[in-house]
Amino acid sequence: MTSSSSAAFGLATTPGSTATVRPAVVADAPGIARVHVGSWQAAYAGLLPADFLAGLSASRRETFWAESLSAQAPRHTVLVAETPDGTIAGFAASRPSRDDDATPDTGELASIYLLPEFWSQGYGRALHSHALTALATDFRTATLWVLAGNTRARTFYERTGWTPDGRTKVDSLANGTVTIDEVRYRTSPRG
Repeated sequence: MTSSSSAAFGLATTPGSTATVRPAVVADAPGIARVHVGSWQAAYAGLLPADFLAGLSASRRETFWAESLSAQAPRHTVLVAETPDGTIAGFAASRPSRDDDATPDTGELASIYLLPEFWSQGYGRALHSHALTALATDFRTATLWVLAGNTRARTFYERTGWTPDGRTKVDSLANGTVTIDEVRYRTSPRG
C-alpha cells in the first residue's frame, strides 16, 4: 500500500498538545500492528468471542502490515496518527471498494483504528478527515463496513456524515469459526 499524499498534517488533540497525521511507512508496521490488535481487543470485547480476541497476534499483524506497506498498490492510502513523542496512536486505510456492486469511482474506508487510551481525544476525527481527503482524490463515493453491534463506531460514522445504505453481510474470520454481522455505510468524500 502506498499513500496518495506525502504531506504531514497537524492535529490539535487536547489543549497544549499537537500530534501528527501522516502517510505510513514500512517502519510503522510494528506500531500499526499494535494498534490493530489493541483496538480490536478493546472495541470488540463482548461483540466477538473472548478467546478469538485473546488469540490475536501483533507479530502476525506486523508481517501483514510490513508486506502491505511495501507494496505499491495504486489508490491505496494508509495514514497514521502520532503523538508528540512518536507513538502511533491510530491508523486509517483506504482503497478502491472491494464490494461486488462497486463502480470504479467507489472507494472504501477499509479501516480506522485507535488504541483505546486515545479514544475521544480528536485522533479519530483527524484520521477520518484525512482519510476522506485521500479518498476524494480518486473517488466520488466511499463506503465502509462496520460490525452491526458496534454502537460506538456507528455513532462516530453517523456524526461524521456517513449513512447506512441498506446493505448488510455476514463475514467470517478465523477459518470460518467466527462470524460477524456487518452494515455498510456510504458518503461522498468530496463533501
